[in-house]
Amino acid sequence: MKTDTIAAIATGLGSAGISIIRISGEDALPVIDRIYRSKNGKKVLSKESSHTVHYGYIVDGDEVIDEVMVVVMKAPSTYTREDVVEIDCHGGIVVTRKILEIVLKNGARIAEPGEFTKRAFLNGRIDLSQAEAISDIIQAKNELALKNSIKQLRGGEYEILKKLRETILRDLAFIEAALDDPEHISLDGFDQTLLENLKKESAVIEKLIQESKNGRIIKEGIKTVIIGKPNAGKSSLLNRLVGEERAIVTEIAGTTRDTLEETINLEGITLQIIDTAGIRRTDDIIEKMGVKKALEFVSDADLILYVIDSSTKLDENDEEIFQLIREKRAILLLNKSDLEPVVIREEIEAESHHPVLLFSAKENTGMEELVKQIKDMFFQGELSLHEDIYITNERHREELTGALRSLLLVKESAENGMPEDFYSIDLMDAYEALGRIIGEDVEEDLVNMIFKEFCMGK
Repeated sequence: MKTDTIAAIATGLGSAGISIIRISGEDALPVIDRIYRSKNGKKVLSKESSHTVHYGYIVDGDEVIDEVMVVVMKAPSTYTREDVVEIDCHGGIVVTRKILEIVLKNGARIAEPGEFTKRAFLNGRIDLSQAEAISDIIQAKNELALKNSIKQLRGGEYEILKKLRETILRDLAFIEAALDDPEHISLDGFDQTLLENLKKESAVIEKLIQESKNGRIIKEGIKTVIIGKPNAGKSSLLNRLVGEERAIVTEIAGTTRDTLEETINLEGITLQIIDTAGIRRTDDIIEKMGVKKALEFVSDADLILYVIDSSTKLDENDEEIFQLIREKRAILLLNKSDLEPVVIREEIEAESHHPVLLFSAKENTGMEELVKQIKDMFFQGELSLHEDIYITNERHREELTGALRSLLLVKESAENGMPEDFYSIDLMDAYEALGRIIGEDVEEDLVNMIFKEFCMGK
């Protein structure tokens, strides 16, 4: 681990009220002493108490650069467990960069992306899952994602995995002790105890894996694909959802040849919306390519919004779409409900086995019902989190899957009466897989890769 002094701009560059330059490391206090001047010129920040704020100036030699507030935080009670100094300066781009240059000139180096949080992890203040939660908080797209990341930051996931590892380690230790000292420690009847433990551990991990799909939806949003025949009103629906004229709308069928993608927040629900080309049989080469792409997006979607022109009779294209979405989560929207309908809602529900809503992009009706239906479909009607932690990190999900696989191998060995030393290998694999999630038994390359994804100054 590098122990030199690092610095970075911790706020976004732009015109703002303030900017923050963060410094961390063994020379953080000597650096600030070289460039800070109090109003009376007598205050030395390295001699001040920890967690105090000081008014003064940043200077470059005899030149005053800016009027600032400086926060002094001394180790170990800091974010990185090192001495930390934060300079609150005016928020202009030029002045912020100038102060950073002065800090670097006086003994610090520019921090790598995520290096402050990396030091917090390496110094034992947080575990790896908490460090990744910090990145998730910064990138949260909705309130649910934020709340779930806060739970993870407060150690919710760590506590679950810690208990699992403790149980696995106890069983491992007992087996090893019995194998080393069979005269005093008997393994008679241990198989049943082990199987009971494995049952409980596997159930916890299976639940975490099973709910990880909801975790992905909370974090990234619902992959929502709008499909339908040409001129059914798909682009009008996209414009209504986005709140602006994002897609061109005309009376000419087949206007949309490629996909349009937008991310919106709809009453707390994040939707990754993709508007696709109209699905129909066609000899137009370009339109065929658009239809092919639409079908590819449908296969990977969390939610299908199938727009039907209620003023036009169904045909063989609709029948093909019904078959396409039969096993998918889908909501059917009878658009143009302001016109004389020729499609009966009840018949469509019976045919498609999906909820059908009346909708009119032109008359601006049906949006409340659509939001309610999405909440019912994905969040059981309540847009809230229960006490459980949702796994939102793909790396965590893969390690959990590996741990579960190892525990099931132990279960198979125990049920088949295999020698106890066979159990140890797979139990250790499960123990290490869970450890990699929280940062124990983790390789340096993986740590570097994780923190490389962080923003500068964090």
